[in-house]
Amino acid sequence: MTNKDNNNKHLSPEQCEELIQNLKIRFENNMVRHQNIKWSNVQEKLKANSVKLWSLNEMERTGGEPDVVDYDRENDEYIFYDCSKESPKGRRSICFDREALESRKKHKPENNAIDMAASMDIELLTEEQYRALQDLGNFDMKTSSWVQTPSDIRKLGGALFCDFRFGHVFVYHNGADSYYGSRGFRGSLRV
Repeated sequence: MTNKDNNNKHLSPEQCEELIQNLKIRFENNMVRHQNIKWSNVQEKLKANSVKLWSLNEMERTGGEPDVVDYDRENDEYIFYDCSKESPKGRRSICFDREALESRKKHKPENNAIDMAASMDIELLTEEQYRALQDLGNFDMKTSSWVQTPSDIRKLGGALFCDFRFGHVFVYHNGADSYYGSRGFRGSLRV
């Protein structure tokens, strides 16, 4: 990322305070997600990193409801996932990646998961992360979410997505160029 890109990825002081307050409320209302983490430590990290705040705001703006789900002690980073009950509304009806988007001849979606995540400076959840999220609650009971896909599957034109039905996480495949009104993606961010 160039310095020019970084210059556009800042919030006003008022936006920062509003976002931090919203994140604090969500944190306090969902302690099961982060039982051994103190909000004051998270807040300190957030206030020290305006670019990460911008990414969290993008997660929030697109309906992801980001929340702390873990702490990486070795790297001293708090890990946020999109914790909205269903796949984030502002990130649905998209195919998997740019190659898939460009391969569509008709009825192209407006965007793709990989490019959207990159523009927000976040990463799609892996299958493992998606399963860990489901240990914290029931998510995607009516929707589904694209997840990171192994290159050998992607080379053959496929991509993976997950959802939660019948008390279980299901991992499926689809053509990477497919898109549905109920499928988006969930992201992760380290702060």
